[in-house]
Amino acid sequence: MSEPTPAPDMSASGTPVTDTDTPAAPAPGAPVPAASTPGAHIPAHASAAPAYGVRTRRVSRPVRAALWAVLLAVAVAVPFYLEGFWLQTGLFAMAAAIGAIGINLLTGATGQLSLGHAFFLAVGAYSYVYLSSDLGLPTPLAAVAAVAVAGVSGGLFSPIAGRLKGAYLGIATLALIFVGQHILFNAEPVTGGFNGRPVPPLELFGLVFADTPELVVLDVPFGSLERLWFLGIALLAGAALFARGVLRGRPGLAMNTIRDHEIAAGVMGVPVARYRAGVFVLSSMYGGLAGVLVALVFQQVVPDYFGMPLSLDYLAMIVIGGLGSVAGAIAGAAFVSLLPQLLTRYSDALPLVAEPGSGGVSPAEAARILYGAAVVAVVLFLPGGLAGLATRLGRVRLKELRWAKSAPAQASRR
Repeated sequence: MSEPTPAPDMSASGTPVTDTDTPAAPAPGAPVPAASTPGAHIPAHASAAPAYGVRTRRVSRPVRAALWAVLLAVAVAVPFYLEGFWLQTGLFAMAAAIGAIGINLLTGATGQLSLGHAFFLAVGAYSYVYLSSDLGLPTPLAAVAAVAVAGVSGGLFSPIAGRLKGAYLGIATLALIFVGQHILFNAEPVTGGFNGRPVPPLELFGLVFADTPELVVLDVPFGSLERLWFLGIALLAGAALFARGVLRGRPGLAMNTIRDHEIAAGVMGVPVARYRAGVFVLSSMYGGLAGVLVALVFQQVVPDYFGMPLSLDYLAMIVIGGLGSVAGAIAGAAFVSLLPQLLTRYSDALPLVAEPGSGGVSPAEAARILYGAAVVAVVLFLPGGLAGLATRLGRVRLKELRWAKSAPAQASRR
């Protein structure tokens, strides 16, 4: 009689354990597999890192949501407590942030240098005035059409933008500034010439974004700046979310590949020229939207504002804030746009800064010197800009939290 076959061993889960579960000894002279080395195979339950990572994400989501809720509450409460100067300064910063997001998509994410961003702001601002005042379009439709006109202007230049790169594209876009300035100063029937043109207020769903008719909310009179404040928040949030979606999706991956490895992008099938042209059009539309918001806040469009210094300011914004980052573009725009206003406001209390028109270093010149020094400091010490600095600080804080969480466990094992 033959011996009975022994029953297979059963694991705790009820699964039969066979000999194949135990790795066989390697033959003499054969290379030792990586899995057979001590510590190479660690059960999933024995590693604390995944569990801690999941716990960290679960904790960070409510914290992040709470931070956004607090930020939104502060932004909504601002018009009820701050005076007109701060509201106007904040609105200019919002407009600058929208334009900075657009040029960051082009320069920071795709690696295309542009020195003509101010031209597209001028196209958006003057198109809104002309379409609403001369052609009589409803102001919301005129604003949307002005952004479209800026995109069409970028589309006309996009064949050049799709084929040039680096300094060559920068020089080509520089020509847009000179052409734009010539048109703005000489096409007086459309642009108003040197004195510019007044901007008609936006009227949306029966609400006029002007000082009249009078509007009182919670015993606080809401003029044009208070009303435009909420419009600026909505436009900036929409522009930031859209750009973030672009950068995190497949277009963003293709843009970054073009920036870092253009030849590799072409080999992988990315249409390089088409992407460059498309991003240039998108950046132009962002500039047009920023121009419309600037016109609504300033209530007067003048050619001098849309010159070469404005384009250089936008390059400084994305370098200081962080190339290729939406949050960095917003931070850099706030820094560059708020600094001249603050220096002008407190010029009498600051050393080496003279009041405008009194000689010495004016607030505008002092601001350019300061954020010029900031650009140099960022290039030398903070390649990632303000956004990179925030990321570093966040990583340091995360390491501290991990160390604090793991220290008691290690002590208990001892």
